[in-house]
Amino acid sequence: MDQRTEFSKKVIGLIQTIPKGKVATYGWIAELAGKPRGSRAVGWLLHSSTRAYHLPWQRVLKSGGKLPFPESTRSFSLQKKILESEGVVLTQGRVDLEKYLWHPKPLRRSRPGAGQDK
Repeated sequence: MDQRTEFSKKVIGLIQTIPKGKVATYGWIAELAGKPRGSRAVGWLLHSSTRAYHLPWQRVLKSGGKLPFPESTRSFSLQKKILESEGVVLTQGRVDLEKYLWHPKPLRRSRPGAGQDK
């Protein structure tokens, strides 16, 4: 039986779909998952679920495009290295969100023309 909440399922699903070369912020994921003030919960889920769900943790950043680790740590260096290998450029320790922020495609309608005015 799946013990995850709807929010955690959405967060994990969203993080799994961030493509190489794009990033998201904790707050952006929380907003997309329906809890705009849930960025800490996103961070906790990312930390606790990365291995189990093979999440691309390196693609989730703090607001403003900052990496979540102090610059002097191995985690910072590893995240920076992986992002750069995926084509994401860091300038002064930040990612340009105007250029690299992931915008998911809108959900497809269940049938052609659904919800359209005639």
